[in-house]
Amino acid sequence: MKKVTSSSGESAVQADIRVVLEAYETALNNSNVDAVLKVFTSDAVFMAPNNPSAIGADALRKAYTGIFKMIAFDTKLHLEEIVQVAPDWAFVRTSSAGFVTIHAIGQRVSDANHELFVFHKDGASGWKIARYSFSTTNPLRQ
Repeated sequence: MKKVTSSSGESAVQADIRVVLEAYETALNNSNVDAVLKVFTSDAVFMAPNNPSAIGADALRKAYTGIFKMIAFDTKLHLEEIVQVAPDWAFVRTSSAGFVTIHAIGQRVSDANHELFVFHKDGASGWKIARYSFSTTNPLRQ
């Protein structure tokens, strides 16, 4: 296993995965469903808290369309670690912080999460997100 955590001396794998994460962050912040789908494999699984898993491109499109109808993101992903476990598989741990705007009430609230991504490398399309799960790191409301 190859573990990469620093930005200095970045490996080719880390650089390639970083580009995908940056594209994902941009897509989230622009509420762009098509751009989100471009960074996922066609059989990707998205596991959001308190929801069933969204499996495959059609389910991801439906999930992200629903999310973007409810909220708008202003968030920054922070790369915590990349561990390459095989030539074509890696997992990535990130944290994120920023804000979401809740469309129904027009309120901007702080948002913080930790995320786990599983990446798969397809020779034709490069590294893409195959599995993704996150949970909030915001304190529970009392």
